[in-house]
Amino acid sequence: MSTPVIHDVHTLPRNDNVNAYAFSVELQGQWFLQKGKMIAYYGAIDFHGVGHGPLERLISTSFHSPLHAADWVVAEGRGKMVLADRAFDVNSYDLDDGNLTIRSGNLLAFQPSLSLKQSIIPGFLTLLGTGTFVAASNGPVVFAEPPIRVDPQALVGWADCPSPCHHYDHQYLRGFLGGVRAHTGLGGVSGEEHQFEFVGAGTVLLQSTEQLMAERPTGEVASEPGIPGGGGPGGGSGSQVPQLPGAFGGLQQRFGL
Repeated sequence: MSTPVIHDVHTLPRNDNVNAYAFSVELQGQWFLQKGKMIAYYGAIDFHGVGHGPLERLISTSFHSPLHAADWVVAEGRGKMVLADRAFDVNSYDLDDGNLTIRSGNLLAFQPSLSLKQSIIPGFLTLLGTGTFVAASNGPVVFAEPPIRVDPQALVGWADCPSPCHHYDHQYLRGFLGGVRAHTGLGGVSGEEHQFEFVGAGTVLLQSTEQLMAERPTGEVASEPGIPGGGGPGGGSGSQVPQLPGAFGGLQQRFGL
């Protein structure tokens, strides 16, 4: 049996992965955190609620999603924070004057140099600007260029490309299974029948599973297993993914060892 690695404030990585499922942020100032995603910290760190604290100027500059205000806090001080989301894959990403829209449940933390906005698409948030954010996924993330059609359950987000359109395979729906659903109401719409269609330049982020992320009231902790932000453990590997193409934003993934 191998000897476990025991970390302290000096041996924890600086803004890098502790392992595939945990990320260490070196805090020297402020970060926005989704509630419940910090599992431990070292140092002198205070936590302020969004909308009712002494950081009104910071929040008015960097946080523009009132529907999600109850889900977030600001960490302020100096130290190291360990972020995780129930054994889902966790990684950091850099935006360089970019525009990224991501599922709200997947986003764990971001630097105040980025501006968070409410997407017009329910269940998604948009990050604008230059800075680092930390996100979870159910399995390693796959990066793809448009034009592409994506299973909605596998979609994590998209960077620097137009919002997707819905695409339905009506020939499939009119077939035998479509008739069964029409008469019985049984069965859902799978990724083979319904996709998000992306066109134009940019990058699409996919998680390597089709596990559905169910809608839930904003501010409520989900309990669905198998989805980031909502339940039981997910799998993952520490597989390395190459740097994303530099189209329209310089989104880059960084992995720990």
